[in-house]
Amino acid sequence: MNDGETFRDIASFELPYTRKAQVREVTFASGMKMTRLILREGKRITQVDLDADSARNLAAALIECAGSGADA
Repeated sequence: MNDGETFRDIASFELPYTRKAQVREVTFASGMKMTRLILREGKRITQVDLDADSARNLAAALIECAGSGADA
């Protein structure tokens, strides 16, 4: 965690092929809140901060994909 950031864990997922995903709400020192998506694959970590609109758009795309019967 960086100085001035606080976070609240929202969800954790065990994904196929021993990958993991976490969703957090991050509040910065300025008071700005973002949704943080953390993807882990072995030692590799990818972290993306999303504003509210981007988080909603990503959620909608995932719901659409899941509803289409697409199997990974």
